[in-house]
Amino acid sequence: MSENKKNNKNAWSWIPSLYFAEGVPNAVVNILAIVMLMQLGMSNTNIAFFTSVAYLPWAIKPIWSPIVDMLKTKRWWIFVTQFTLGLTFISVALLLHLPVFLKISLIFLMIIAFISATHDIAADGFYMLALEKHKQSYFVGIRNTFYRVAMVAVQAGLIVAAGLLQSWTGLKDIEINITSNNNIVNEIVLPEAPSISALSEKDELKFIVTSDNIEISIQKISNSKISATKSIVESHNKDLGFVPSDAKTSKKSKSKNILTNWITKSFNPKKYAEDNKSDEEKSVETANKPVGNSAVVGITLNKQPEKGKDVVLILKSDGDFKLISGERLTFNSENWDKLAYIMLQFNDNAEYVNGLIKGTSGNIPLSWSIIFFILAGLFIGLFIYHRFILPKPANDKPAAEGKNLLKEFLLTFKTFFQKRNVILLIFFLLLYRFGESQLVKISPIFLQSGRDAGGIGLTTIQYGTLYGLFGVVMMLFGGILGGLAASKKGLKYWLWPMALSINIPHLLYVYLAYTQPTNLFIIGSCVAVEQFFYGFAFAAYTLYMLYACRDSGQHQTAHFAICTGFMALSLVLPGMISGWLQECLGYQNFFIWIMICAIPGLIPVLFIKVDPKFGVKEKE
Repeated sequence: MSENKKNNKNAWSWIPSLYFAEGVPNAVVNILAIVMLMQLGMSNTNIAFFTSVAYLPWAIKPIWSPIVDMLKTKRWWIFVTQFTLGLTFISVALLLHLPVFLKISLIFLMIIAFISATHDIAADGFYMLALEKHKQSYFVGIRNTFYRVAMVAVQAGLIVAAGLLQSWTGLKDIEINITSNNNIVNEIVLPEAPSISALSEKDELKFIVTSDNIEISIQKISNSKISATKSIVESHNKDLGFVPSDAKTSKKSKSKNILTNWITKSFNPKKYAEDNKSDEEKSVETANKPVGNSAVVGITLNKQPEKGKDVVLILKSDGDFKLISGERLTFNSENWDKLAYIMLQFNDNAEYVNGLIKGTSGNIPLSWSIIFFILAGLFIGLFIYHRFILPKPANDKPAAEGKNLLKEFLLTFKTFFQKRNVILLIFFLLLYRFGESQLVKISPIFLQSGRDAGGIGLTTIQYGTLYGLFGVVMMLFGGILGGLAASKKGLKYWLWPMALSINIPHLLYVYLAYTQPTNLFIIGSCVAVEQFFYGFAFAAYTLYMLYACRDSGQHQTAHFAICTGFMALSLVLPGMISGWLQECLGYQNFFIWIMICAIPGLIPVLFIKVDPKFGVKEKE
């Protein structure tokens, strides 16, 4: 059996694990880190800034991709980066307990992102070297699938595991049942502290809630009453040290540029009229505006915790209401016998409510340390596994053996931009997902926004089930089918069908925005279909990058990395303006805009020429 055929035969033993390893660090930085830093007490502003900055190495990895090409083999780089990631995760696990960790967390996120981006360069290059052309088409859906499986494993596996560890290592969880009752009076009452006897009971440390069954009138209440009570609650919690005293409330700037005003006035006149009311008109209307009713609940400890040890309580809501103050409370030896306040509010359109507030207080640093030890063990295990499993392609050699490194470095970029039709390639990479890159930022917000705001109004559990479970499963299935289809007929045959498949299903969001259905089957079907076709159509995107780099010789790894850099920019740049556009246009017009964005994405496809045989499995 030839070396290439042997490599192809064993591809199933290393492609899933290699691309799973590629996806995990990305999910750690972009998903897991957000939850962890929030639980450790970092402000939302810093979390957004840190995780956004940490994404930079994936966007600029083409800058050092030639070094991976020139020095050592791709196989060597895979081993080194996986082992280094394991050591980095161990470092995070050990240092996470230190008070200084939050200040240096950005450094660790950047290190993880840099090593992971380097691993991506080597893995993608190795994929092209170790597989024949038709096998690259066949496995493109498999590699994309296991990359996304890694994202799901982190989000639905490790984050859930951290929550379970916290529930096992902390105080007993608290649960507060929330129900609506129209037979009671509209009134928000600040709760009184429990009796002294309740606070001095001699048993294990636990939380005491002023009431674990709250009934609230479904009738509306004035917004001025909500605002006044919320101000009292927030000042109370800050004064007693339950929340940081230096917490700042962000304010939206009232000034808008000419473009924003023109877009809003032209396509969303109702919002434009609202935004341009005088401050006097707004203050009167806001104060008198009827909104969802509210309630305040008090929480304290039954006895003093160990001196110097904080007990952090994190609260989450599940139902047709939201927590508007007190999501994270810190108890210590000085405020343990005082009452911390949490405040909840019904959604404006709620008709009947039956929900739950759940509070957990586990050892947060310990739980995340264990998670990072698990990640370290995973990557040390992958390093060992791949040492024995990865094939040894004969053409996996350094590009700069016996050559001038600087000259080869510059030559890599020169040869890429000298490629035939390179401008067309760049436009394709930037525009193929022009609509999808904006939709992916707004669709989660749209699905969970209240119906009065133009959204669908899904609860967290409903959203997680429909989008996070069924949507992801359908996307994975679509990705596998796309790779199999391309291996049968080739990229040229499927390029136009796939280009249309990534855009036309966006009509389903136009339908959702205009009809705002309440039937979960209809909503879930729309989400699942859109995600399926996204997974299916992404195969063409990956295959065209492989096609563009097929004749790059020793530079194909670096050339592919340059392509993936443009791929990252295709998400970053449109995604940055998507929120602004949605606020200007409203949901209905925004999704129509998404349909218009299909046009720029399809224009490069008109001019692309692909060898009909590329990607097609050759007959034996």
